[in-house]
Amino acid sequence: MATLQIAANSNALAAPTAAALAAPAAMSPLRMWAAVVGSTLGAFMAVLNIQIVNASLADIQGAIGAGTDDGGWISTSYLIAEIVVIPLSAWLARVFSLRNYLLTNAILFLIFSVACAFAANLQQMIILRAIQGFSGGVLIPMAFTIIITLLPKAKQPIGLALFALSATFAPAIGPTIGGYLTENWGWEHIFYVNLVPGALMVGLLWVSLDRAPMNLKLLAKGDWPGIITMAIGLAALQTVLEEGNKEDWFGSDFIVRLSVIAAVSLTLFLIIELKTANPLLNLRLLVRRNFGFGIVANFLLGIALYGSVFVLPIYLARIQGYNSEQIGMVLAWTGIPQLLLIPLVPQLMKRFDVRLLIIVGFALFAASNFMNVHMTGDYASDQLFWPNIVRAIGQALVFTPLSAIATAGIEQENAGSASALFNMMRNLGGAVGIASLQTFLSKREQFHSNILTHSVSIFEEATRDRIARLTGYFMSHGVSDQALASHKAVVAIALKIRKQANIMAFSDTFFLLGVALVVALLASLLLRKPGQLSGGGAH
Repeated sequence: MATLQIAANSNALAAPTAAALAAPAAMSPLRMWAAVVGSTLGAFMAVLNIQIVNASLADIQGAIGAGTDDGGWISTSYLIAEIVVIPLSAWLARVFSLRNYLLTNAILFLIFSVACAFAANLQQMIILRAIQGFSGGVLIPMAFTIIITLLPKAKQPIGLALFALSATFAPAIGPTIGGYLTENWGWEHIFYVNLVPGALMVGLLWVSLDRAPMNLKLLAKGDWPGIITMAIGLAALQTVLEEGNKEDWFGSDFIVRLSVIAAVSLTLFLIIELKTANPLLNLRLLVRRNFGFGIVANFLLGIALYGSVFVLPIYLARIQGYNSEQIGMVLAWTGIPQLLLIPLVPQLMKRFDVRLLIIVGFALFAASNFMNVHMTGDYASDQLFWPNIVRAIGQALVFTPLSAIATAGIEQENAGSASALFNMMRNLGGAVGIASLQTFLSKREQFHSNILTHSVSIFEEATRDRIARLTGYFMSHGVSDQALASHKAVVAIALKIRKQANIMAFSDTFFLLGVALVVALLASLLLRKPGQLSGGGAH
């Protein structure tokens, strides 16, 4: 009777499923876990393809003749398409059926992954990456939805631990895989690497998901004003965040216009979703204590997660002169420990209060950033080892418990909205984090450069002595003109000041990331134990 009641409620409220997301008892454990593993494997590849491409962006730009400024659209087009499709996925799964929708997009993701390797110019690459992102973006919320609707409540921590591999392990290991493949095999192989796990994903989903009829009538009843305003608003906002620093933010008419479009569109979207009878997303979930504070913590986690993966490679390339493979080897130590620890987290959740695990995880993640606030010119792979290990432990401890406690008490008919909001906000946090850190880095470098330059005066004895010694060095190494040697000495000092200013800016950036994680920790302190929540769970 309970199973029949759930199915009836699900149909009445246009739940994100049909037969494929019926009560867990309707599926054998083997098929249920095949669906979970197949979908989480897809989510892993979708997230991996953000960082694996970023690690090889310079090589791709050179191969297809893209400039440094325009080449960023290779990543931006993927991210825009992904962040737009995530909120649409629950509704589109109801329209086309979960099986048809997920399998079609999984296959399209693989086809366009290979197609990207054959792009001949920037325009082709941008279009192919956008389609790849649109199909890959579907895999992320659908995996999360399958976990919180198919799995019994006692088994959900295991499923969420698998999903954590896509959310935290994939961004950490992406530069390692991308750097190795690019340096040893060529950039094309970063797209071919999707084929083997992708074939496994399609096979698992094919045998595990139930066939269900499409419900194309829902297209006519869709929340089209909400869909249109959301798509325009998110696309404009993502473009502003990706291009803002390069375009000097509001000094650019292009950025100003896009910002206005984003603000107006997203405001209209919020109004529409709160007033319409059948909204695309149930935004009222945000006023639920655990889901609301969980979203805040997850947004800040996205800032730190993607922000740290953005900052570290730039530091290692700019200050230490590392190539993509060397950078990947450094970042591997933020990924490998997670691969070992994440499977143990469900057992820890049985023994300890999940809120304690979240707090400890955020504290460790914050501490790993604070460990990097006193960087010097010698701060390289050896010095980054322990901060990366601490960061890996913190990330492993945070995500699964945070996902579990945020979605505890979410009814099955709201699972699609919860999945879309939770995953969209983490990705949006990453976009905000990267954009903010780009600007923060450049502003802090200018700040420290100005202070250091003012302190290095030609009237100081130490400065004149340093110029004289460097002039002598250049004259003893092939420079015969004293004026030229003196000029080279001044340039060398200026470069030294610039490098030191950069190092200090990176230290400030890690401090800022640590502060963001402390705020996330404070938000997690306001979470209630799942047992204290009113209402039922996902089933």
